[in-house]
Amino acid sequence: MKFVQLGRTGTRVSNICFGTMSFGSYSDAKTARAMYDACRDKGINFFDCANSYAGGGKAEAILGECMAADRQDVVITTKVCRPMSKDPNGSGLSRRHIMQEVENSLRRLKTDYIDVYFAHHYDPFTPPEETLRAFDDLRRQGKILYAGVSNWAAWRIAQALGISQREGLARFDVVQPMYNLVKRQAEDELFPLAQEMGLAVMVFSPLASGLLTKANADVNGPRTGRLAEARYLKRYEDQRNFEIAAAFCQIAAEIAVDPAMLAVAWAASHPAVTTPIIGAETVEQIDNYVDAVAFDMTPELRARIAALAPRSDYEIERTID
Repeated sequence: MKFVQLGRTGTRVSNICFGTMSFGSYSDAKTARAMYDACRDKGINFFDCANSYAGGGKAEAILGECMAADRQDVVITTKVCRPMSKDPNGSGLSRRHIMQEVENSLRRLKTDYIDVYFAHHYDPFTPPEETLRAFDDLRRQGKILYAGVSNWAAWRIAQALGISQREGLARFDVVQPMYNLVKRQAEDELFPLAQEMGLAVMVFSPLASGLLTKANADVNGPRTGRLAEARYLKRYEDQRNFEIAAAFCQIAAEIAVDPAMLAVAWAASHPAVTTPIIGAETVEQIDNYVDAVAFDMTPELRARIAALAPRSDYEIERTID
């Protein structure tokens, strides 16, 4: 396992991050524990979570149990913004909600600090100054080490960086966008911003919710895995995406590699990407993803794969993980 610098911070993380969205939903606690242990055995020290994963903080609670014996040896993230109750103040990026939810996350994770705390989505009702001030206070209190942002447009992140510099507040050091062969919007503005400002980039959904592993799938045909869920199918329901996936799988077959591994390797090979976030539901899947970050993605192969989905054919869109 290789370790890379987390943006301009002094923290080093494995060049693959394990996403815990499946903890408590697709995977029960026993399976989650087995996957966590497998990750640690392979040298992975970076784990991504969110207070909303599996509902009611279940994923955080399972991760907290898993890492209890080696908390000092792992780097963890979690997030705040999504609704955690029906209360009118039970979501968003207000100081009130952030201060409540960070305590809940710390309790579930069984830790006294969070390495990277993410603003999970943009909150149109809260001024960014309020959010950044709350994050700054949490950093000063030692409850978070770094601030991150997910699912924000590049211009909003740039605005927030300017506010942090002007007001002397904690700035965002890590960004987490969607990135895969059929969703390449991050290449337009977010990746250049990250490279210019020294932001670490953790990309999620490198498999396009499993689409890039389906050689013969059709948008109107039977669907399995996450593509069977309405919110994921809606993201990829254009028939052309399925055609791109089929062509991608043909390349994988031609060079005799697993398409899931190749999809992660392709996403990880962009020079702006610090680490891809991989998700799994079984221990066996983890080996495949570890192989991905060691795969020799030549410039020629990357260009050949990229040509399957030319950038000019895509529109900027809001992404939700």
